[in-house]
Amino acid sequence: MDKKEFAKGFVSGAMVIVLVVTGGKSLSFLQNIFGREMSMDTKISVIEEYIDRYYVDEVNKEDMQEMMYTGLVAGLGDPYTSYISQKDLQSFMDDTTGEFVGIGIEYTKDPTDGSVLVAAPIAGSPAEKAGIRPNDKIVQIDGENVSSMDTQQVQNKIKGEEGTKVTLMVYRQSTGETLELELERTQIETTTVEGEMLEGEIGYIQITGFKEKTYEQFMQCYTDLQKQDMKGLIIDLRNNLGGLVDVVSKIADELVPEGTLVYTIDKQGNRQDTVSDAKCIEIPLVLLVNEYSASSSEILAGAVQDMGVGKLVGTQTFGKGLVQGLYFLRDGSALKITIQKYYTPKGVCIQGTGITPDYVVELPEEYEYAIEIPQEYDTQLQKAVEVVTEQI
Repeated sequence: MDKKEFAKGFVSGAMVIVLVVTGGKSLSFLQNIFGREMSMDTKISVIEEYIDRYYVDEVNKEDMQEMMYTGLVAGLGDPYTSYISQKDLQSFMDDTTGEFVGIGIEYTKDPTDGSVLVAAPIAGSPAEKAGIRPNDKIVQIDGENVSSMDTQQVQNKIKGEEGTKVTLMVYRQSTGETLELELERTQIETTTVEGEMLEGEIGYIQITGFKEKTYEQFMQCYTDLQKQDMKGLIIDLRNNLGGLVDVVSKIADELVPEGTLVYTIDKQGNRQDTVSDAKCIEIPLVLLVNEYSASSSEILAGAVQDMGVGKLVGTQTFGKGLVQGLYFLRDGSALKITIQKYYTPKGVCIQGTGITPDYVVELPEEYEYAIEIPQEYDTQLQKAVEVVTEQI
């Protein structure tokens, strides 16, 4: 018999012995006697009492309490709602600034199997150097399965002190191979906006995330292109999983005409509109999107499409139409809670469905999940240039 199978059998046998000493009664009999409702506080106290009395090793009450809070919130089944402990809160806040210690990936949770779905590695990061690609699935972190973790727990596992190492089990969907990669954590500093002037005086701006500094970076790049007599603009939101709603709203306000650019509805049915002023872009505009254009990227894409100020080129977007709020607790911990669903100007909630581009264009198969795509093979960019050129 396999040793592991023997061990499982032994454990089961030990459990049976414990049940036998209750008097040999059936489980249903015991449930009839003891199956009474208990308040949460009472049940927690009873569980603690049993652990204190019988658990064979030392008990770390602080770790137990932190896991209890984590599990309580995880019981909602929403991967975007999570408990953030006091020791992890600073790491969470650092991520919104675009500077942190980690391995450098943009990721989301795959709702189908709970794996970590990589949207893109950050340029120059340990993840990029290790060969991690878009659409890779991280299934284990340091030997621990990630399927039951929420996004905050995943972040806690991936991040750590500079110079420490983390081992990832990666499933590459494009080839069907499984890879085990050891990466060393390092300081990650991200520039979320880059731009250049393409032929035909068409500006190109890539936004990889909406962090605290993204609006300022965007305006610098946008202004520089305007000074070069830009005749049309392409904004690349591919593999951009989103970020801060107030930041994307300010960028959208620079582009779309006066009106509601997005609105949210909360649990009580209260509607809150984010509006733009009359100032808007006055040259042809195209947004590039794909299956990893999510959340705040979809706010921008939905506003541009619904308000008729530009066209979308690429593939169906991710479909995350949820907004999270951050609530600080007195002990220094916090809760990140899904508090609203958002709607495009025409009243469409894209949660679970995404946004369909005006021009659906696939990339060549060999570049579908490439980190960098040469312009001559980037069929989506080529189509965007064509659409802009026709309107100049």
